[in-house]
Amino acid sequence: QVQLVESGGGLVQAGDSLGLSCAPSRRTFSSYAMGWFRQSPGKEREFVAAISWSGRNTNYADFVEGRFFIARENAKNTVYLQMHKLKPEDTAAYFCAAVSVLSADSCPLSVNEYDYWGQGTQVTVSS
Repeated sequence: QVQLVESGGGLVQAGDSLGLSCAPSRRTFSSYAMGWFRQSPGKEREFVAAISWSGRNTNYADFVEGRFFIARENAKNTVYLQMHKLKPEDTAAYFCAAVSVLSADSCPLSVNEYDYWGQGTQVTVSS
């Protein structure tokens, strides 16, 4: 069982930057692909970004438009999501997710492909 803990959410103004972190509470995730998802009230959880176990591959949702960057430090068992030029529509609870993969370069995009989830951290962007 992998337990994920997100941190770094908060209240910012439009145009600001914010960084999120995610770390497992117990075991290493060096063989796991990692993803970030978000969910607003009344909406389905949606994909934001993902990074392969190797760190060589990343995927981003179209709405990111080059504003967000996902990275990982396997030595620190931590995955990051750096967000820039935040917009009010980025307001949501952001969730970290992990899935064990056979390919070091696998980079899943779907909610259904991930097995482990954090509790989420709230990001609120004021206009």
